[in-house]
This record gives sequence, structure tokens and C-alpha cells, in this order.
Amino acid sequence: MGFEKSVVFACGHEEYAVPVDQVVSIEKLERVTPIPHLPKYLLGFTRARGELIPVIDFGLILYNQPCSGDNIRCLILNTDVVNYGLVVGEAREIFDFNPSTLKQMGLVNYAKTQYFTAVANLEDRMITCVDPKILVNSLEGIREIIEYLHKMLENEEVNS
Repeated sequence: MGFEKSVVFACGHEEYAVPVDQVVSIEKLERVTPIPHLPKYLLGFTRARGELIPVIDFGLILYNQPCSGDNIRCLILNTDVVNYGLVVGEAREIFDFNPSTLKQMGLVNYAKTQYFTAVANLEDRMITCVDPKILVNSLEGIREIIEYLHKMLENEEVNS
């Protein structure tokens, strides 16, 4: 997975990046339908380009604090597991990293942060690279939620 061209975003006081080829779109956080008894990180479901997707709050995952403010955005991410919305503090830019600035993280072996795959240590900032597939796979309860989502989609297809 190449982070050479990435979408850089803020969450808390830090900057993170996801590969641009996995970002379907960047949108304002619109209607999210909450579902009772979901894990705290999952805000609910929304429709993006006609597709029902789960919406995950990155602030809750990292800092146990929801993303808030006028600049919050929802990155619609595409993985082979599930497409999902990742709520972040602010989408900042598309950045072309020089591969020499990307350093593999030693924390990859730490179970709770396996999705941090590299760090771009730039002159005036540090950006942590997040693998969207590893992130979604690392979340507790996500398999059941994805199965539920697939059942809902099957029902939609049968009823239409």
C-alpha cells in the first residue's frame, strides 16, 4: 500500500494520512442514523453515493473524544472488507510524500495501533499513516456490524 500520495487530515492535535486511492470522497457530516447498542466508535449508518455505510468516529477511537467543530469531515474510504465513513477533525490536503520521509512504525506490533503503518517525519510536522483496512479490521465488534450491513443490503436488493 502506497502512501506516496495521501489525504492528510487532523484529529485531535495530530495529523494523519490515508492513501488517496482508498478515498472515495470527502464530505460534510450529514445525516447519520444511529442504531442502539452499537460500539461507541460507531456513530451509525449513512448513505454515500446510494450505498449504506457505517460511520466511524476516529476521535473516539484514538482519544475517546468525538470529533467536533465546524471543520469536521467524513472521509468515505474504500476497502475490500467494507466501505465506511471515517469522521475526522478536518481534511487538510492531498500530499505527495517523498518515499524517503516515510518510516515504518515500530508500534505496528502493538495490537491497539496496528493500523499505524508509517510516519512521515517532515521538517516542520509529523504525519502518521493509517491503513484503512487494518483500522476497520481492528475494531471490536466490526465483523458483526459488517454482517448486519450485508444482510440489510441483501434485503434492499430483494425488496427493490
